[in-house]
Amino acid sequence: MEPGEHNYSIVFAFEKDWHEQRFLNYMLERWTDSFLYSIIYVVVVFGGQSLMKHRPRYELRPFLALWSGILALFSIFGAIRTWPEMISTITNHSLQYSVCVPTYFKGVTSFWAFMFTVSKVYELGDTVFIVLRKQPLIFLHWYHHITVLIYVWYSYTDHTAPGRWFMVMNYTVHSFMYSYYALRALQFRMPKYVNMVITTLQLTQMIIGVVINIWIYQIKNRGEFCQQTYENLKYSSIMYLTYFVLFAHFFITTYIVKSGKQQKAE
Repeated sequence: MEPGEHNYSIVFAFEKDWHEQRFLNYMLERWTDSFLYSIIYVVVVFGGQSLMKHRPRYELRPFLALWSGILALFSIFGAIRTWPEMISTITNHSLQYSVCVPTYFKGVTSFWAFMFTVSKVYELGDTVFIVLRKQPLIFLHWYHHITVLIYVWYSYTDHTAPGRWFMVMNYTVHSFMYSYYALRALQFRMPKYVNMVITTLQLTQMIIGVVINIWIYQIKNRGEFCQQTYENLKYSSIMYLTYFVLFAHFFITTYIVKSGKQQKAE
């Protein structure tokens, strides 16, 4: 076992036989395809909204439940397989090591980093259900999908160290979020506070992302090693800062302003 690599007691064949270098070579050549996917996404989403304007909405609950259920199970397995490496890295090394040394691109977590990267294309399909069901499409939703896709594909080519944190946090939050969506699609009645808890988890994820970026900037300015270029750090900082602002705005308008108005009306 190399330094920083967690010794998993169980390794599945698909994790063991995974060849990271082959995918890295593909990403080095084709990561800009993420821009093409984003353009197609925008055309399909807003073109679809235009086509659906004078058409009746589709229910699609069984399909939405299946879609969300697949993403929920995927995220749960991703979280289960990546958290041990994160904890092991912090325990055996340090917190700074966990954000500056990308040893997670070895072994089991290498496979799940690959899955995390390609899953951002699959997740674009979320918006298709919003369009076909004629639900409100907010800026936060499609902006988040596009920027995450482009940034994750771009960052994979650099093997950025803080990607360990971003990946584990995303897997964890999505485990709760997509499980909630699947249950809602199956018409399970969920307490109102559950939605607030999930949004709080998303907002917390953005705050941690902003804090990590500030910390890495300080580390690099001290002349210490940290595997993230200043260019990547700039894009990451812009992305997480805008996410924080948008999620904070969504939280305030949805759970504070609207809730206050509702209580006043009652």
